[in-house]
Amino acid sequence: MILAIFLLLLLLLLTYILWMPIELCIDTISNQYYIHFKGLARASIESHKEEILIIKLKISFLSFRFYPLRNNKEIKKTHKVEKHKNKNRRSSFNTSTALRVLKTFKVNRFLINIDTGDCINNAKLYPLFAFLNCLIGGFNINYNGTNQFVLYLKNRPFSIIKSIVNI
Repeated sequence: MILAIFLLLLLLLLTYILWMPIELCIDTISNQYYIHFKGLARASIESHKEEILIIKLKISFLSFRFYPLRNNKEIKKTHKVEKHKNKNRRSSFNTSTALRVLKTFKVNRFLINIDTGDCINNAKLYPLFAFLNCLIGGFNINYNGTNQFVLYLKNRPFSIIKSIVNI
């Protein structure tokens, strides 16, 4: 009976992990850069005065900070073992698979707002951005010196796995 309950809870957890939404956010104006696994974890990149880059990982109620650019004095030396590569083996993850995975992402918000600093270059980019706005949207040119890039993506692990497995 306990084993059946444990297996049921494990199956429910696996189902949730496969169907939970994943959000990716890149926003240069508000300095938000994160990937969020809804209800499970969130990893974000933060800036700092002393440390250039901090990665903050929040899992449920626990919070961790990593400093990837910090100079660690204790570097462990490992012995490198050479592996024989099979040249006849075909890689299963190629460009067509990568494109299928990219197509599974849903773009919630996309915005590029740039100023090159030169009004002539801005004027040259204006027809291109007007054409892209007709096709895709979210391309702007300004003359006040601000640059902005906003990208919000959503996906589910099941969609990613399905696009990799299906040929």
